Amino acid sequence: MDFNSSLRIAATGLHAQTARMRVIAENLANADSAGKAPGDEPYRRRIPTFETSFDPDVGGKVVEVGKLAYDMSDFTSRYEPGHPAADAKGYVQYPNVNSLIETMDMREAQRTYEANLNVVTVTRQMLGRTLDILRG
Repeated sequence: MDFNSSLRIAATGLHAQTARMRVIAENLANADSAGKAPGDEPYRRRIPTFETSFDPDVGGKVVEVGKLAYDMSDFTSRYEPGHPAADAKGYVQYPNVNSLIETMDMREAQRTYEANLNVVTVTRQMLGRTLDILRG
């Protein structure tokens, strides 16, 4: 595997983790988004999916962002009789987003992003040293 292949593989990882962080940020931003009227479904948590494929130009597998999946777990209900989206019993449905889980997913995505960024940095350093040797 050459330097170019290493950079391209790491770049696909960077792209995938960026997309993952974007979805997590959207989930966190909508964690308290209830419906506007009784019976309206609140925001449903989204989950990014990834796929691997063989890239003949690279000579290895690369990661690609797949379709967004929806978390089909139950919504949470809170007793808020004055809310416009409250049902007849006074309960409002809220998204199935757990901020603790989203925060941990975000941290994992950040660390994976950093690992791919380190691959890019080290590969660039090795390429620079190789050029220095060839010049000397």
